Amino acid sequence: MGLALVPLGLAFGVLVTHSGLAWWWATLFTTLIYAGSFEFLLIGLVTAVAPLATVALTAFLVNIRHVFYTLSFPLHRVRGRLAKTYSTFALTDETYALTTTERARSWPSGRILWLQFLLHVYWAGSATVGALLGSLIPEGVRGLDFSLTALFTVLALDAIRGRRGDLPTPALALLSALAARLAFPDQMLPAAFVLFTVGLLARHLLARRKPAHA
Repeated sequence: MGLALVPLGLAFGVLVTHSGLAWWWATLFTTLIYAGSFEFLLIGLVTAVAPLATVALTAFLVNIRHVFYTLSFPLHRVRGRLAKTYSTFALTDETYALTTTERARSWPSGRILWLQFLLHVYWAGSATVGALLGSLIPEGVRGLDFSLTALFTVLALDAIRGRRGDLPTPALALLSALAARLAFPDQMLPAAFVLFTVGLLARHLLARRKPAHA
């Protein structure tokens, strides 16, 4: 997973320098913000000198999915106030995907924290390298923009493999995404999360009622 973040970080660093910003902005963004897709949007907002209210609203809309992540992220297994603070800050799509699998249920606090820290280092380090080498990498390089799509495809396939026999969950996720795409095309991601969560809750309530009637 860390290696998968390298091309993303390189692409981000190159984009920072090609946008006219100094190379250290890449290190600053990836270290202190660490918000993945929002950081790519932030480059345009910074270069356009967007108002802080616009930046805040954009950050909220892009990262609202983390609210749903907290429902099942194993923060209760992370020990210590400082550790919990960092674990909350470093909660990303990749971390969530890795720590909520069946085999990760026995992972101790240290393993979760090291996982988050190393992914953070991969992201910030590769972005810094990309920014420093930005002038040497031509703008027309193909493939870097597809690395994010490829990464999430792998995460989705791993999640499906980890839930073999549970076909309704991936099917519900797909239906939620399609419904959100048709009904709320401008806010597809948060709408899909809401629909998926409602579907899971409804399925859970129905599953609890069946034994009671029996």
